[in-house]
Amino acid sequence: MRAISGLWRWRHNPLCRGTDLAEAWVAFVALLLVLVAAPAAGVLAGGAAQDALQRSVRAQHHSRHLVTATVVRRLEALPMDADPEISTGGDLRHRVLARWTAPDGTERSGPVPARLPDPRPGDEFRMWTDGHGRIVARPLDTATATTHAVLAGVGTTLATAALVEGLRRLTVWRMVLRRYARWDRAWDKAGPDWGRTGTGN
Repeated sequence: MRAISGLWRWRHNPLCRGTDLAEAWVAFVALLLVLVAAPAAGVLAGGAAQDALQRSVRAQHHSRHLVTATVVRRLEALPMDADPEISTGGDLRHRVLARWTAPDGTERSGPVPARLPDPRPGDEFRMWTDGHGRIVARPLDTATATTHAVLAGVGTTLATAALVEGLRRLTVWRMVLRRYARWDRAWDKAGPDWGRTGTGN
């Protein structure tokens, strides 16, 4: 910001070097990119992610079905596989042998995790299957998909801003190196005579 404010003050300043103006212009362009290009990139990335995730939500809800299963007998208990959408932190899933009817009408049975506090034979619970009755994960919901899309947009915005700032720093660093190189060359020319009384007489 100091370089940008200096850009206005130094426009006609006779002490202003060309490199000072160049650095100020680089900072000004970088600021514009951070304020305009980075949010635009975030919006585009978030919108693309939202479209893709919502298509996935629709596809999963079309292909996955919530069915009712009946406990045949309890098996050994398993710790809950963390489900970020419905996890309560203290819930446990128990492994049970269950039977259920698939959406295509076939009878199925097998060991499944059941979110029941104390599963007993005959208890019923709901679980997700595909069209043939195979157990599948819970489908992604709209709110979670939107959250992921927003995070993708924010991440893209921050990454773009960081890239712009990195390029600005790299550009200024190279400009400073060139300035130092010019100073070294000027010093090499003036150095042997520097400080000698009567030099040039």
